[in-house]
Amino acid sequence: MSLISLAKLDDRSGKDNFDIDIAIVGAGVHSLTLTMHLLQKRQDLREKILIFDPSGDWLTQWRQQFAAQEIPHLRSPAVHHPDPDPFALRRFAENRHDDLFPPYDLPSTQLFSDFCQQAIASQQLDERLIAAKVIDLEPIMSPRRGFRLWLNNGKSITAKRAVLATNSSIKQIPDWVERIPSNYPAHRLVHSIGLNLTQEHLAGETVLIVGGGLTSGHLALGAIARGAKVLLLSRRQFKEKLFDADAGWVGPKYLKGFHAEANWHRRRDIVLSARDGGSMTPSVMTQLRSASHRGTLEFHPECEVDQAVWHDQNWQIICADGMELSCDRIWLATGTRFDVKAELLLTHVMQQYPNPLVNGFPILDEHLRWSGCELFMMGGLAALRVGPTARNISGARMASDRIVPALTKSTIRSFAN
Repeated sequence: MSLISLAKLDDRSGKDNFDIDIAIVGAGVHSLTLTMHLLQKRQDLREKILIFDPSGDWLTQWRQQFAAQEIPHLRSPAVHHPDPDPFALRRFAENRHDDLFPPYDLPSTQLFSDFCQQAIASQQLDERLIAAKVIDLEPIMSPRRGFRLWLNNGKSITAKRAVLATNSSIKQIPDWVERIPSNYPAHRLVHSIGLNLTQEHLAGETVLIVGGGLTSGHLALGAIARGAKVLLLSRRQFKEKLFDADAGWVGPKYLKGFHAEANWHRRRDIVLSARDGGSMTPSVMTQLRSASHRGTLEFHPECEVDQAVWHDQNWQIICADGMELSCDRIWLATGTRFDVKAELLLTHVMQQYPNPLVNGFPILDEHLRWSGCELFMMGGLAALRVGPTARNISGARMASDRIVPALTKSTIRSFAN
């Protein structure tokens, strides 16, 4: 709980002064990265920033996701983290060599969490965090422009500028799932977002996991460890890659050309092509192949479900190529997508400040600012400016590099690169 009293967040409509200068929605990795970068440039901004998250703590969703899928280490190298100093995590891990995994010193989940906690404590950022969910972002048009953030506790706060750092996305559900009659137990067909391996009892069961990304790999290993047999199904061949997007996308190697592209639709195509669907890391693929040799896992590449029917105790699956499978559970590791129109917080912003969209992605200015107002965006929705890694930790740093100048000094608004 923040040391800032929630009693101060009373309705103050009609007053000329804003309650706070900068309001940041979300307390995840992106929010922490931006806050650390802001305070490096302007320590005096500390008392002018408030961060809002319903959990009342930093990185709650990140920790829950990594714990639920039993992810041992990050996919990003040790230079990618919230601190402005790229080598800060390496120094922090000086006596924790076992917490850095090859080939590029990938930090363990615990190491990254400990490092972030130290960063939070160093700036006393718990004191800037409000335990409340922002349910609406209402533009204020007079006497000065800004925003009123309506909270789930019925209170509100006004802010001169706002940053949306939730990185929220929409579950991708295959079409065949929509055709299944709803006569099956809910826990027998679950999207990966709703799964928690630590609560699953799977001994003797067969689990069909749909998807070819790293999430499906983690879930497969977790299910096998709990005594299940896994059927791993993907529409394409299973791909093996160190990173979900080529390392060239975190520097000028590829970004120079991306930023030179003037066609926004082409930029969107580049983002999709660079990520190229899901992939597995070499270490996870090695473990999955070992499981396949032991008979506890079956690979089914280039296979797509056509129909799934629940029969009393199990699923009967018919694939597009005619193959039939039987399983006890279906887990959808089919990923998520970003669409600004699905972000309910932005309903009034989009009405007041119509902004061009490209397949659900907003065209932001060079500082990731929504056209016409002082709202900034981080995460996947900023991909048309940041590039294919916008949703990643490296993307949080690149987004911060764009947003910080606009929040710390006057900038000229334009749509230049």
